[in-house]
Order: sequence, then C-alpha cells, then structure tokens
Amino acid sequence: MVSGNCLNVSSAPAKDYADDDIQKVRSANDWLPVTSSRNGKWWYSAFHNVTAMVGAGVLSLPYTMVFLGWGPGICLLVLSWMITLYTLWQLVDMHESVPGRRFDRYHELAQYTLGETRGLWILVPLNLTVEVGVDIVYMVTGGQSLKKFHETVCHSCGKIRQSYWILIFSSVHFFLAQLPNLNSVAGVSLAAAVMSLSYSTIAWGACFYHGQLEDVSYGYVHTTPANTVFRVLNSLGVIAFAFAGHNVALEIQATIPSTPEKPSKIPMWRGVLVAYFVTALCYFPVAIVGYWAFGQIVDDNVLLTLKKPDWLIAAANMMVVVHVIGSYQVFAMPVYDMIETVLVKNFSLAPGFWLRLLSRSSYVAFTCFIAVTFPFFGDLLGFFGGLAFAPTTYFLPCIMWLIINKPKRFSLPWLVNWFCIIFGVVLMLISTVGGLRSIIIDAYTYDFYQ
Repeated sequence: MVSGNCLNVSSAPAKDYADDDIQKVRSANDWLPVTSSRNGKWWYSAFHNVTAMVGAGVLSLPYTMVFLGWGPGICLLVLSWMITLYTLWQLVDMHESVPGRRFDRYHELAQYTLGETRGLWILVPLNLTVEVGVDIVYMVTGGQSLKKFHETVCHSCGKIRQSYWILIFSSVHFFLAQLPNLNSVAGVSLAAAVMSLSYSTIAWGACFYHGQLEDVSYGYVHTTPANTVFRVLNSLGVIAFAFAGHNVALEIQATIPSTPEKPSKIPMWRGVLVAYFVTALCYFPVAIVGYWAFGQIVDDNVLLTLKKPDWLIAAANMMVVVHVIGSYQVFAMPVYDMIETVLVKNFSLAPGFWLRLLSRSSYVAFTCFIAVTFPFFGDLLGFFGGLAFAPTTYFLPCIMWLIINKPKRFSLPWLVNWFCIIFGVVLMLISTVGGLRSIIIDAYTYDFYQ
C-alpha cells in the first residue's frame, strides 16, 4: 500500500506490485535512515529518548515559574510529566498493534488510524514543525552556549556576534549529518544524554551554591495585564516543549529488532522508563532550585543568569553544546528519512553518497539560516511548543489509541484519554498565541544578524 511518501511492502498484497517494484522498495528501505538498521538495544532507546527529551527546554523551566508561580508551575510540570509518559506508552504499544506490521514512522500510524490522506496531512506538517523547529532552536542554543563559554573563559577577548557562533556550531552538523541512521549516531546520542544529566545537575547545583538573592522576590512580575497573560501562555508552551521525545519515538523503536516472542515494545518501554526517570532528575531540581535562587530575575536560560564560578559555568555551557549536537541529529534523522524517501521513491533518484550529502547538507544550511535570522530563544520554545508539540505529544496518541482499542464509553481508560485530549487542545491554543505574540514583540526591538 502507498502510505504518503512511504511504500510499506510488508502490509501490501504481493499482486499489487511487480517483482522489480517490490525489490526497489525493499532496496530503498534498506538504505533509508529509519529502516536500514534493526539491531538497536533497550539502552539505545534509553539514551536516544533522554537526548530527545532533555533539551534546551530544561534551562527555561525556572523562567516559566516566574509567570506561573510556585504552585501552578510545579503542578503543571508534574501533570505534563505524567501525561506525556502515558502518551509515550501508547505510542510504544501501538507500534505493532497490527499483527505482522510495524509502524516505523509516526505518520504511518496516523494514516492507519485517521485515514490515508487525512492522517498524512494532519501528522506530517505537525511532525515537520516539531523536528525542524527543534533543530532551529538547538542551533540557537548551541550558538548561545558557545558565546557564553567564550565570554566566560576569556574576559579580555573581544565580543563575537552571536550569529557567528551559530555558524560555528552548525559546521559540525555538515559532517555528522552523513551518518546513515539512528544506530550509527548511538555514540553521539550517548554522549549527549550524559551531558544533559551533567549540565542539568550543574545548573541546579550552581544555583544552590549561589543561594538565594538577598532581595529575591517570588511574586508575579509587575507589567501590563495583557503582557502578563501572554507571558503565562508562552510559559505553558515552554513546558509543552520540555517533553519532546514523542515525535521520534516510533522511529527509535523501529531500530529495535522484534519477534513474536519478544516484541520491540518490551525493550523500548524499558528504555523509556529509564529515560523518564533521568528526565525527572533533570527537570524538577532545575525548575525548583533555579527559581528559588533568583526568583523574578532569572533569565529564559538559567545558565545565562549564573555568573560564578567561571569554570563551572563554562563547563556547563560546553556540555550544553555537546548535548544539542546529539539532540539535533536525533530530531533531524526522521527529517532526513522523509526527504530521502521523497527523492528516492517519488523522484526515482538513486540512493547513495551524493544524494545523502546534498539533501542533508541543504537541510543543515536551512536550519542554520533560520536560526541566525530569528534567534528568539525563549519565544521560539513557546511558539513551537504550543503549535506542534502539544498535538503530537499530548492528544494525538490518545485519539489514535481510542480508535485502535475502542474502550467502553465512560470507562476509566476512556475518561483518562479524553482528559489528556482536552488538556492538550487547550494547551495548544493558548500557548501558541502567547509564543507568537512574544516573537512579534521581540522582533520589533531585535537587531537582525547581530
């Protein structure tokens, strides 16, 4: 059957294709980044998911507390952690919900549950927004962290434009982008996962070492009512952004071998549980201790607020750089897969080195250009969080799970799923508006290509 840009041979009757067509599709699937390797282990799932989830958003969590306050901020963070763990379990469970078939890509599951055309047009724009948006934000984060590292270790050095630091950060991705699939970036992803736990620990540890400011204030920021409301909405988007692994979950699971005796969901779920435990160790201390130390004056990147000790802040920023290098590649891999699927299967281009070099290098250059042009770090988090993360993370898995499993109306599973759906829809609407408004305001005062 034709699934948008993907041709799933395993689920199609043999009579639908000529032998040579089937061979071409199988040959392409053996080359494409998502389906070319099925030898992943459960710990691959663990550090891929940590790398995907614990990203730039963790450093903005104290900033969200400024506008949400202690009670609402912590409650929303806990609620988001619980809901996203549940919806991620749903995706893992639905990966092989049809006997003899694996939904290797998020949009394939959407097409099966929502309809071939409707599922494609609903999921692909959202997924691309998430994956490309994350990569753009990580370009900004990498450049900011390199700039902060340079300024911390060399106080007497002249300042270099942030745009140049983003360009420097992007250069490494032109090389890493040529790694063929997710399993081939396992080492990079492991280093990124270790760095995420390390810099999160440094962030809250340094805040704790710094201690409370003498005149620290936890009250709501005094500004216009309209600005307060919109900043709250943007903060909700940042929290949505913090749990971002769903968009690559099925692609990660696709790299794990599966048999009837040991389906892929067993090792995948084991890795997810480890990843969510690590996520909790990163998120909650950073959010609570960072806000406790600085209150209202914390920046949208808590590492930018910290000034001393220099060596610790420099180390933390370099750890952020290593982490977002790995995160960029984890989120970029499904995009590479989609681009190369279109070029190979729809335009009949021969798979090989030159196709991979040109397509992936073009993607890296595109994300770098957008990052240099619009480096509004906190506002980008809120906007992308509301527009695309909320649907793909909070409520689309619930809708698909209801369609496949058909629980009894008003039963506990039915009620839980509808609660997640309503929560996700509300989050999507209000945080998108807040993020977009913040971007527009900042754009008026920003000197482009600074």
